[in-house]
Amino acid sequence: MKYSDDLYDVNHNLTFSTFFGIFCAIASVVATVYNSDAAYVFISILIGTFIVLKVDGIHHVITMIVFLAVLLAVGIPNLSLVILLICILAVISDEIGHELIPNRTEDKFLNLFFEYRFVMKIVIFLLAVCGVFDFWIFVCFILFELSYVWAGIVFERFN
Repeated sequence: MKYSDDLYDVNHNLTFSTFFGIFCAIASVVATVYNSDAAYVFISILIGTFIVLKVDGIHHVITMIVFLAVLLAVGIPNLSLVILLICILAVISDEIGHELIPNRTEDKFLNLFFEYRFVMKIVIFLLAVCGVFDFWIFVCFILFELSYVWAGIVFERFN
């Protein structure tokens, strides 16, 4: 989704940003249906970013619609609302911190913490340690996050 976002925000390329967004939506639905722990992650990211108004471009809206339509067509996994709420609050904390902290403090730790959105990483780690999530979901989430950073690097290099 990072590459899609940069294509839209920087290059103003609606066609390719929407294409990559749809690809991301389908991949996310596959993971959501395949693994209920992944469902918590992807559904909470969708809800959390929607709540904090990060669904802010037509490419995001189309991606969200595709994700929801395919998910509704194949079936939403049965999830605990408490665990889902915990994950949603982590996403909201990360997104708000990412936007506000750099403007409020020069503390390097806090700036890095929210620049790389560590609240969700810590929450998923704790849920894995407590046995709520399989530990592999934490590993997969870290790989997902690294791919997000890598997409930003690739975008900057080739655009």
